[in-house]
Amino acid sequence: MVKVVLSQNKFSLPLQVLNKIDLPGAEPNRVTQEIEEVIGLDCSNAIYCSAKEGIGIKEILNAIVKRIPPPKDTADKPLRALIFDSYYDPYRGVIVYFRVIDGSIKKGDRIYFMASGKDYYADEIGVLSPNQLQVDELYAGEVGYLSASIRTVADARVGDTITHYTRKAENSLPGYEEATPMVFCGLFPVDADQFPELRDALEKLQLNDAALKFEPETSSAMGFGFRCGFLGLLHMEIVQERLEREYNLTLITTAPSVVYRVDCVNGDTVECSNPSLLPEPGKRRSIEEPFVKIEMLTPKDYIGPLMELAQDRRGEFKEMKYITENRASITYELPLSEMVGDFFDQLKSRSKGYASMEYSFVGYRESELIKLDIQINGDPVEPLATIVHKDKAYAVGRALTQKLKELIPRQMFKVPIQACIGSKVIASETLSAIRKDVLAKCYGGDITRKKKLLRKQSEGKKRMKAIGKVDVPQEAFMAVLRLEKEVL
Repeated sequence: MVKVVLSQNKFSLPLQVLNKIDLPGAEPNRVTQEIEEVIGLDCSNAIYCSAKEGIGIKEILNAIVKRIPPPKDTADKPLRALIFDSYYDPYRGVIVYFRVIDGSIKKGDRIYFMASGKDYYADEIGVLSPNQLQVDELYAGEVGYLSASIRTVADARVGDTITHYTRKAENSLPGYEEATPMVFCGLFPVDADQFPELRDALEKLQLNDAALKFEPETSSAMGFGFRCGFLGLLHMEIVQERLEREYNLTLITTAPSVVYRVDCVNGDTVECSNPSLLPEPGKRRSIEEPFVKIEMLTPKDYIGPLMELAQDRRGEFKEMKYITENRASITYELPLSEMVGDFFDQLKSRSKGYASMEYSFVGYRESELIKLDIQINGDPVEPLATIVHKDKAYAVGRALTQKLKELIPRQMFKVPIQACIGSKVIASETLSAIRKDVLAKCYGGDITRKKKLLRKQSEGKKRMKAIGKVDVPQEAFMAVLRLEKEVL
């Protein structure tokens, strides 16, 4: 295995570094050839290195000095500094890492964040060497840190531009824009008392992760939590792991979903990431879902299984080409909703771990999507509602009703569990009632006496069913949410 590090500067030649060449499975010559064939970069000057063995360290440092030019002298221009990282200190507030592009910044300057529109006084500036070392001034080309008693984490986002409050720059540095989440899921603490801790943890993660979006959400099944938006599945998994490991939270994660666009009859366009926000069938004209272009890189032996996987997920074949003699690239366009389940797991399973993939958003397309509701004893259960394609509605409904039948405890009356599209039931299971043997005391006598007892029992169960409610245990919701991730 070889780790490739590419550095590209518009004023210099590219710098390629092949790391970890000391590993037993490293094949630097093959990797170099693949970079030239796939990416198209000239690797004749690539540097082979290994930090563990101390190979190539001097060559890398010399190449940085020779190939990457120094920054221009722009000390006379208005201050423009790019925030590239930040973290939260409980005593000093938000600590910002930045690079000065134009101008200079001094301790005590009144600074202005151009994207958030907030201003603060720079109480402390400095450099990392490697610990924080205070300085009085930083100039163009230098990298440092800034402390300004910033308590609101949203005021200093990664990618924002810092300038002087009294001498503002005309334009912010290019490239900053609000990230658009593509995948949504609900995060709920298992212990309801951890809700404030979850909110604080999300705010601190959002500090150096501008793509993370969240808003409060209330579920009748899982209590108070947050509806979170992510760039993709990997982003979602990383945030979940960080919340659990760094902040010691135990979380319930709902099945991931995507943002749908609904064209209404009155001409409005509604975006909904939650099935409960979907307008009624009579109010909507069509539903559009996001599509992605996915490229799968695989050895030629696994082309068939991966093409079958993409076809099963409503994929549209685009092209296939051989990168090398033994590796191929397969390109499909498929709905993002088909990827947010176990697509990546299936890709690795069918290729024995050798295949990889990357995807990019291509736009919204109209699809035959419907809202699948789950009703228990005639009452809809909103946390279990999903938006699915019409062709998969029956399979998903059948799987959910069967799973709920196993998990919901039996009642004193018969409980129907139904998967519905509007008022139409497409899958149903019945949870049988707990029966009491009312004829046990009838050891003899006329048959009419037994019929009277049975009729009385039947009327009681009917009355109980009319006024009774079924409490779905939290374990059932968690199990069904895991099932949704597999079948959707």
